Amino acid sequence: MKISNETKVGVITVVSLALLFIGYNFLKGNDVFSRENEFYTDYDNVDGLTVSKPVVVNGYQIGRVSELQLLPNGKIRTHFKIKNEYDIPSNTVARIVSADLLGSKAIVFELGNSKTMAKSGDPLLSDVQANLLEKVEPLQKKIENLVVKLDSVLSGVNTALNEEFQRDFKTSLRSISVSLTNMENITKDVEGLMGSEKVRLAKIMQNLESITNNFKQNNEKINTILANLDHLSEDLSKSEIKATIDNANQAMKDVQAITSKINNGEGSIGLLLHDDKLYENLNSASQELDNLVKDVKERPGRYLRLSVFGKKDTK
Repeated sequence: MKISNETKVGVITVVSLALLFIGYNFLKGNDVFSRENEFYTDYDNVDGLTVSKPVVVNGYQIGRVSELQLLPNGKIRTHFKIKNEYDIPSNTVARIVSADLLGSKAIVFELGNSKTMAKSGDPLLSDVQANLLEKVEPLQKKIENLVVKLDSVLSGVNTALNEEFQRDFKTSLRSISVSLTNMENITKDVEGLMGSEKVRLAKIMQNLESITNNFKQNNEKINTILANLDHLSEDLSKSEIKATIDNANQAMKDVQAITSKINNGEGSIGLLLHDDKLYENLNSASQELDNLVKDVKERPGRYLRLSVFGKKDTK
């Protein structure tokens, strides 16, 4: 069967129109061969967002932006076409985010926790992520302020770092270097001493280990000795030492009582110490007795008479 030229031209024209339609929708982000649900939301600003930009969830694309429409109130209504296989909760948030550093935007769906699913044509909640430049601007101001403060600090440091300070700093560094050298020499000396005394140190450690082992082996005996000492101390505390100490305390109390009576002028000693007249009488009697003894020694005839064979007494 021979096909006429007119038929060929018609077929080619239909195919061309179909390809043109499919290509146009593809460029717009529309998928002609699949069913999709359409949702929308309103934004105050969609700078950088264009038709066919992806709609993603956790980095996975589930749809695209299908249309942007300016409303009379100045807001931009944005339509999304989502593949029919994905369920979207009714409280899902459609957030505009930065896709790259060049300012390109994309839509991120933050799926809600509602058990009610949005139907095709329903509105969604909207949100806009802060622009990267808006985040950087406050940081830039802080950095500028910090640079100004650092400049003033460095100026103060340069003023403080005069020649005298530099000289002192170099001297300090030299002193530190000398100190480190001395420390190194001391360390070498200590290492040499430890090397020469290594055998003695080993013996000392062996002796210490032996002593420790002896203590460990005789632990029960040591505990018994300590227990005996404890019992001995307890027995001594319960023995006559307590009675002796009590007697000593009583004797001290008696001496204190006698001393108190003497101080109060009671008794012979107290009267002797406190009665001046008695002291003077005793002193006078002692002196007269001394004179009498002296006179008897010098002139005994006045006091002694002897009788021999019945004669008259003679001196």
